[in-house]
Amino acid sequence: MSDISALWEAESIAVIGASERPGALGRKPLDYLLRYGYKGRILPVNPRSPEILGVPAYPSVKEAPGPVDLALIMVSAERVPGAVDDCVAAGVKLAVIASSGFAETGEEGARLQAEVVAKARAGGLRIIGPNCIGAVGYENRVLATFSPLFGAESVPFEPGTLAFVSQSGALGFGAASLALERGLRPGWVVSTGNDADVTALEVLRELSRVPEVTGLLGYLEDTPDIGALRELAGSGKPVALLKSGRTEAGGRAAASHTGALATDDRVLDAALRGLGIVRVDDIDELLDVARVFESERRPTGNRVAVVTTSGGSGILAADAVEAHGLELSALEPRSKEALAEIVPAFGAIDNPVDITATVLSDPSLFDRSLDVLIADDTVDIIVAAFCVMAGPDVEKAVNALSRAAAKGGKPILVARTGADFLAPDAPRDLREAGLPEYPTPARALRAAAALWEVSRPRTLPDAPRPGTVPGPGAEATEPELKRLLAEAGISVPKGRIAADAEDAVRAVTEVGGTAVLKAVVPGLLHKTEAGGVEIGVTADAAPEAYGRLAALGGQVLVEELVDEGVELIVGVHTTDLGPVLTAGLGGIFTEVLDDVGHRLLPLAPGEGAELLAGLRGAKILAGARGRAAVDVEAAAALLHRVGELVQDWPAGFALDLNPVRVLTKGAVVLDAALSFDTPEETAR
Repeated sequence: MSDISALWEAESIAVIGASERPGALGRKPLDYLLRYGYKGRILPVNPRSPEILGVPAYPSVKEAPGPVDLALIMVSAERVPGAVDDCVAAGVKLAVIASSGFAETGEEGARLQAEVVAKARAGGLRIIGPNCIGAVGYENRVLATFSPLFGAESVPFEPGTLAFVSQSGALGFGAASLALERGLRPGWVVSTGNDADVTALEVLRELSRVPEVTGLLGYLEDTPDIGALRELAGSGKPVALLKSGRTEAGGRAAASHTGALATDDRVLDAALRGLGIVRVDDIDELLDVARVFESERRPTGNRVAVVTTSGGSGILAADAVEAHGLELSALEPRSKEALAEIVPAFGAIDNPVDITATVLSDPSLFDRSLDVLIADDTVDIIVAAFCVMAGPDVEKAVNALSRAAAKGGKPILVARTGADFLAPDAPRDLREAGLPEYPTPARALRAAAALWEVSRPRTLPDAPRPGTVPGPGAEATEPELKRLLAEAGISVPKGRIAADAEDAVRAVTEVGGTAVLKAVVPGLLHKTEAGGVEIGVTADAAPEAYGRLAALGGQVLVEELVDEGVELIVGVHTTDLGPVLTAGLGGIFTEVLDDVGHRLLPLAPGEGAELLAGLRGAKILAGARGRAAVDVEAAAALLHRVGELVQDWPAGFALDLNPVRVLTKGAVVLDAALSFDTPEETAR
């Protein structure tokens, strides 16, 4: 038993601040432990009562018979430091501080919280909380909580395979109650409150090591630690997170264009996507994903077949397939031939497969059509959608779905659009058959997409190396940056600094007779806006162009004129989660359509190509509307090389490569700029 796993494995629990007074928070954990049959030792701590609820009580946890695996501290905030001292003296390894009055209340509370954590760490005591509702482990009936959920008249207490961890105790146990109402079965519910010591992610990581856990679900308020996220993703257990604060302005834009496009929330989205962790937007969605996590069936691809008794449900399902990044299977020719022999003439054999309401008179339609789809190698996930079927008809459909699931091992999700009173036993029967059920096709397909997200093969990148080689200084010029890029194998235009007007003529001739001239002025990041760029300059026009640019106060760079292509904007800036690469189509696609993607560095193999393929304008790269296709492979390779180049650069930098021109063969960085956060920006 580890220190943290005592939350669900504790064989002895001390309740510090235990009370026999009706309604007192210090009474609830004792009530629950006794009511739900906890088999371990219960140790109430109250210096004024020798016995509480018939259980011997002790003046201090130090005087309770040890060992004590878990202490639940339920005294006022000012008494918590003394309780922590007693726990350290008694050799307790984990304490849940339920008390409020700490960092959530302001500076004074934050100082008290820091004092408590320092005492605990010095004494080898881990802390859950403070300001939390506690934890429940269903299998061992560990109820270290005062949540009113367990005081309800009738609460299902069948151990399940889902783990809920929430910074907010009320929200976490509220979600657990909704899960129970919907027939889900949590096995572990933990609230971590202020996350002063043990974080919600640490608890999730510990739960990922429990063999019986099939799904991990979390609610977070703080920005998560990327190292903990990587470990969680590496556990192989499905994870879904609800992270609040989507609308909070975030990200350090500094002078970086790409930095301004990558808000903290977008960065978190990118990090979770890259790690295969599902992000949800609300409790309903979290519970929908939880339902599909209860099943151990996993898809090997993202191709969906829909079988329905309702044409309308089929259309909605097809729409949702595309909306959630899945693919509607084309079905094998032999499958269509077989379905043509099964489905009524007024139905449909093209996916979605509409077997029509005829199933009410011929229940075998479900069995036979499902057999075909199970055997079809182009189908990875099946969604069965039916409406307003009642009683025995639903039972027959459930039996057919159960048989199909047992035969093929492919995940089957059910969209049953109809009130429960039409078939009161259906939810239970579907749950027992391991068939996740949803009231609408859209919700079923959202869950299917989450299942694919946690199932698809991926190569996780290695953790970033600590910085060992310093990056360029804050005053690095465009030529200096391009030299670094070229050394990293990234293509840049041929060119050099011109010493004077006559040398500019020679430089233009050297690069092909027509050139681009740029002002190189320290601090001038946006050269075009300042009139610092001249395009299509010939040798004859070079002296005049040189004079205009030199008047801006710096050097003049002469570069070859690169062929036309598709322009990208590429950049890297640092965030609380680490360095982030941003890339998208340039020009109007950046400014107006906001068509960019983000990935946390380092990139995993293939991640650059995946980012580009996910852009809304990806078809432009492929040659839409008669345009020549450009070298997407070279563009993806450039993203990876940029990520490798900046790997050891110190925090606070923002690198902009804007534009990068992707040609029919190759990709070239036309402009490069570097900026650093100011102390004020870094502190934000």
